[in-house]
Amino acid sequence: MICLGIDLGTQSLKVLIYDSLAHRTLAAQSQPLELISGDGGVREQKAQWWIRALRACMERIDPDLRSSVQVVSVSGQQHGFVPVDEKGGVLWNVKLWCDTSTAAECREIEQKCGGRDAVVSRLGNPVLPGYTAGKIRWLYRHHPDVYDRLAHVLLPHDYLNWYLSGKYVMERGDASGTGLLNIFTGQWDDAAAGAVAPGLSSLLPPVSQSPGIIGNICPEASRDLGLPESCLVASGGGDNMMSAIGTGSVSDGDVTISLGTSGTLFTTSSRPACDAEGRFAAFCSSTGGWLPLLCTMNCTVASTAVMRLFGLDHAGMEDLLSSSSPGSGGLFMLPFLNGERVPDYPDGEGVLLGMRPWNLTEANMLRCTLEGVTYGFLMGLEAFCEKGIAVRRLTLTGGGAKSPFWRQLVSDVTGYPVRIPAQEEAAAFGAVLHGLWCATGGDIGDVTGGHVAFSPEGRAVPDAASHDLYQKCYRKWLEHVAFFRPVFT
Repeated sequence: MICLGIDLGTQSLKVLIYDSLAHRTLAAQSQPLELISGDGGVREQKAQWWIRALRACMERIDPDLRSSVQVVSVSGQQHGFVPVDEKGGVLWNVKLWCDTSTAAECREIEQKCGGRDAVVSRLGNPVLPGYTAGKIRWLYRHHPDVYDRLAHVLLPHDYLNWYLSGKYVMERGDASGTGLLNIFTGQWDDAAAGAVAPGLSSLLPPVSQSPGIIGNICPEASRDLGLPESCLVASGGGDNMMSAIGTGSVSDGDVTISLGTSGTLFTTSSRPACDAEGRFAAFCSSTGGWLPLLCTMNCTVASTAVMRLFGLDHAGMEDLLSSSSPGSGGLFMLPFLNGERVPDYPDGEGVLLGMRPWNLTEANMLRCTLEGVTYGFLMGLEAFCEKGIAVRRLTLTGGGAKSPFWRQLVSDVTGYPVRIPAQEEAAAFGAVLHGLWCATGGDIGDVTGGHVAFSPEGRAVPDAASHDLYQKCYRKWLEHVAFFRPVFT
């Protein structure tokens, strides 16, 4: 079967065409996306940019190959709010997952619902900055005239699904990241919706409980993209849900860490797992189970900032880091440049600690940044284990996973073996395999087992001495994080 996967990310949109019988990628294209940034944590995009980027990618692929595609599935950045009117027109800029400007609205929603503990107990998740619920309330409060014209609440991947199929529908995995879904039942929570804005329940699309085909491609998208009208449109899902499929993490114990602009750590679970402290989200998966997930707002965004400061490319980064030692000479970084979600510091900032005349070097500053980001992942793994979620090995993906240094660092800090997939574009490839599974049926484990391969050169195992040292450094880092709580809140 010829499958098309679309990955709508923050920095770019990617497409991947894959032949499931030949086990071969036939085409891959990407198109960069702009970002609108503003004071107070504003991070937005325009939905029409996504359609333009998709068309640009498809135009660069051979028409004969496009005409052979049998199923398309979309992976999309989670939590974004696409406000749509009755005719499908977008009413406002899309506030993205990394937009922290709605922190006050999120607090209001939780208060209206009886406080955070009550929200977590009923829904499985708190209402955190970045989640869709806060963005909807922001539109209602600041632009009530626009809210009055709202007909459909969509997420980014839902908007592309609507463009492809003409259907307004949301699947349960991506829906669980809105702050409005009961993750135990898979249904919208009317009380939560009522706390966000009046009449919101009637504006939420139906939630698809089972992954599957939502329809055929509509005539306009068929003409725009050169896809046959017989092409099926699968339900798709959020980028983390698709990355779990694309990295083979579809069974208990396999954990994926995505070292992208943001950092995510997630695993498939056969049961719902919630954390009242809010260290990880209790999402649903796009394969019928659950997807406990920790998201940090700062991953390669932090490492890239330091690299830019020193004028380094990735090769230069590896060379510089080779001259440093575990623990960075006592230098610590709280890498909260974009604010942070875990820990919950939406107004957080980057902090450099432990500076001495002998340790303030470029190598230590870069290394402690990567160590700080990785300590955030260890925080998530510890939370998983506390809640009885199995962890047996880690799969790394995203741009940071290309770094041999960072792969070894993750293994040394966490104490788990690390591997990387042979297919680098985890979300796009996950969308491909999700579309294949929806179109053909069977067991998702058989699908991933037959198509997800791992690089033998990308494996890392923990060094015992480094792991012991990092355990001490991590506890000190946690003390620094706790110390700055009153400053950031």
